[in-house]
Amino acid sequence: MTLHPTERARLAERELSRRLRKSNVGRIFGFELEAAEPGRAVLRMRVASKHKQVHRVVHGGIVAALADTAGGMASYSTLPRGTRLATLEMKINFLEPVEQGTVIAEARVLRTGKHFIVVDCDVRHRAGRLAAKALMTFAIGTRVVGR
Repeated sequence: MTLHPTERARLAERELSRRLRKSNVGRIFGFELEAAEPGRAVLRMRVASKHKQVHRVVHGGIVAALADTAGGMASYSTLPRGTRLATLEMKINFLEPVEQGTVIAEARVLRTGKHFIVVDCDVRHRAGRLAAKALMTFAIGTRVVGR
């Protein structure tokens, strides 16, 4: 049975939303799913004091965690349910400091292979300004039955 692209997007968004709610990182940092479809995930985070480092800007590790989570969600959406993923490599350029407001990470799968997935992620703030750019590689693991 082939699903219509709109139905596939709805299913992907529902599944990714469920996975994000179960994620410790998502809960601790307050990541929220804004949109999803196969091969794409958009997450947002409202900046709070807990995200900031000593200079009162969002810590780079938090920005990287947001990009990594969005990349993992986009990757997961291209695989059979229950397939495990692990970040193998991440390269991120921090282009501007983030001080306040909402941060949006949009991840897109560039290539899904037999063992690896490559993902690109833009992290934006203040009227869509590019704050960071990430490129990630995820290892495709084994499928866990019943997940």
